[in-house]
Amino acid sequence: MDKKLRAHAIISGRVQGVFFRMETQRAAGKMGVSGWVRNRTDGTVEAVFEGDDERVSAILKWCEKGPPHAVVTDVAVKWLDYTDEFKRFEVRY
Repeated sequence: MDKKLRAHAIISGRVQGVFFRMETQRAAGKMGVSGWVRNRTDGTVEAVFEGDDERVSAILKWCEKGPPHAVVTDVAVKWLDYTDEFKRFEVRY
């Protein structure tokens, strides 16, 4: 059985106004990861990902590049205890 993980990520760079949230939601859905993503007032994007370790690692790897018009300069990750609180992946406002 895969280990379940929770990652809290802050994605920096040109990540707002480039469909980052929508594309993250789409990618997370395809990868079977739950959680949420939102824009922050400082211009970064914040996300929480939960799921099997390989799937969470895959969505974090995806975040390093993001959608086509994004320019990601950093993905800062904090590892937290898995909570299984999410049923799906959503965009928060």
